[in-house]
Amino acid sequence: MMFADFPGFPLVPDQASDSARKIDNLFLFILLITGIAGLLVAALITVFSIRYRRRSESDFTPRITGAPLLEWFWTLSPLGVFAIMFGWGLYAFRDNYRPPPDAYEVFVVGKQWMWKVQHPNGRREINELHIAVGKPVKVTFVSEDVIHDFAVPAFRSKIDVLPGRYVSTWYSPTRTGRFHLFCDQYCGTSHARMVGTVIVMEPEELDAWLQEKAEGSPALEGRKLFLKFQCISCHSADEHAKAPVLEGLFGRKVALKGGHSTVADFRYLRDSILTPGKEVVEGWEPVMPSFQGQVTEEEMFQLIAFLRSLGAGQTPRRNNADPAPVGAPSSATEKKP
Repeated sequence: MMFADFPGFPLVPDQASDSARKIDNLFLFILLITGIAGLLVAALITVFSIRYRRRSESDFTPRITGAPLLEWFWTLSPLGVFAIMFGWGLYAFRDNYRPPPDAYEVFVVGKQWMWKVQHPNGRREINELHIAVGKPVKVTFVSEDVIHDFAVPAFRSKIDVLPGRYVSTWYSPTRTGRFHLFCDQYCGTSHARMVGTVIVMEPEELDAWLQEKAEGSPALEGRKLFLKFQCISCHSADEHAKAPVLEGLFGRKVALKGGHSTVADFRYLRDSILTPGKEVVEGWEPVMPSFQGQVTEEEMFQLIAFLRSLGAGQTPRRNNADPAPVGAPSSATEKKP
C-alpha cells in the first residue's frame, strides 16, 4: 500500500526493500487510527460545544456523578489499539535487526565527512554502496570520530553510527536502481555534504563489478596487520605461547578473571586490542600493551575479519630468521598484542 503521488511532488520516497513495505504498512495503520481518532475528537468537541452551550445567565452545569462503564470503555479501547501498534512495531524492529545467517556482509566506517565501504573481497568504495537485488546484505558500522547516522529512505532504514562501538542492520532490496544515502545526524560543518548513493544491481552484475578492482579480502589484509604488529610474538598458538590461542576464538565463550565470562564478538575483540586490561582472560596476566591510536577503524575491521577466519592450525608461524614486514616494530619487545 502506498500514497498516490502528485505529479512532480512525491509524497513518499521510493519503496525498494522488504522492510520498506513493512514500515509503510505500519505507518499507514497508525496514521489511519490517529486520523480517525483526531477527527472524532474534533467532531465531538464541535457538537458538544453547540449542544451544551450556556444559553442564559441562569443556566448552571448540573452535577455529574460519572459513568464507570463509559470510563472503562475509553480507557481500555485505546489501550488495545496501542498494544497492536506496539506489537506490530516490535515485530518490524526485531525483524530489521536479525539478518539471515547467509547474508552478504559489508563493513562501513563513517568519518567527517564520508562513508568508507569495504566488501568481503576487498573492493572499496566511498559514499557508494553496491549490493544485489533479492539478496540479503548485512552492514556493520563504526564511526572514526563523531556520531553519524546511515539513512536510506528507500529502505525505510536509518541507524546511528557510533564511535568505538559496532552496530549493524540489514537490507533485502526488492528492485534495482540508485537510491539516496544521507547522514541523518548533524556531525559538523560539512554534514550536509555527507551524502551518497546505494546502487542495487542484478547479482551477476554485482559479481562482475566486485571483481573489477578486488584488492584482497579484509581477512587477508588483517593477516598482514597481524604480522606487521608482530602479534605472533605472543599469540603463536604453540606450546610456548605467551598469550591465549586465537584460533576459533570468534563467537566462543571466554572465561575472564573474577569469575565473569563474555562472548568473543566484535566488541570484545576491539576492546582486547585497544584496552586489553579491561577484560583479562582467566589464567593470563594483563601484560598486553594497548594499540590505541595505532590502528584505524578500517584496519580494526580487517584485524577482526582475520581473527574470525582463523581456524585450527592457521595461526601464522613465527620465523625469527625472516625480517619483519615493512612497518613492523624493530624487535619482539615492542608492542606485542
